[in-house]
Amino acid sequence: MRPYVILNSAMTLDGKIATKTGSSEISGPEDLIRVHKIRKEVDAIMVGINTVLADDPRLTVHKIPSVPSDNPLRVVVDSRARTPLEFRILNTDAPTLIAVSESADPQKVEALKKKVDVVSCGDKRVDLQCLMAELHGRGVKTLMLEGGSTLNYSMLSQGLVDEVRVCIAPMIAGGRDSKTLVDGEGIGHMKDAFKMEFKKSYSLGKDMVVEYHVVHE
Repeated sequence: MRPYVILNSAMTLDGKIATKTGSSEISGPEDLIRVHKIRKEVDAIMVGINTVLADDPRLTVHKIPSVPSDNPLRVVVDSRARTPLEFRILNTDAPTLIAVSESADPQKVEALKKKVDVVSCGDKRVDLQCLMAELHGRGVKTLMLEGGSTLNYSMLSQGLVDEVRVCIAPMIAGGRDSKTLVDGEGIGHMKDAFKMEFKKSYSLGKDMVVEYHVVHE
């Protein structure tokens, strides 16, 4: 058993979620409100360690009216326990779970445990199947994946994403080193691409939001 996973992101017309320098200010204010409404509805939000290191995110509900209890569990996939102790993801605004692997430095793991919950899943890298089972056991029924391109690919390739919601901004970034919605190893043939079924689309300010169900074969 695992949570129902919604991959949510914003991207440019050419599929970029960040420039080569890491700049990711893509969607407009209307989309930020949409994102925070989703955060308020789900049980957990998950990101990878690269997103944490690049953005120092709060991952709380703060763009719309809310109370502390509206904040979902914050989950960080951090195989080597690299989350800086002073970062906002470890504050007391919302509960946080750091997922590490057995290869993580024990001293760093102990330091994190003094601030938040830590769970070990996997040998050298976090076993995402194990983590999803752990989250389900903790009562997480719905999870919003706000991952970077690598985590997005890993979740999709393991059949752990149920829905994709993408805000498409009317801009083109370009750049062979710019991050796309999904990177990772990638598929070898188009016939093996992750299949989607259209759910709905709608305009949001200058942006467009498109939602799909992921087809699990």
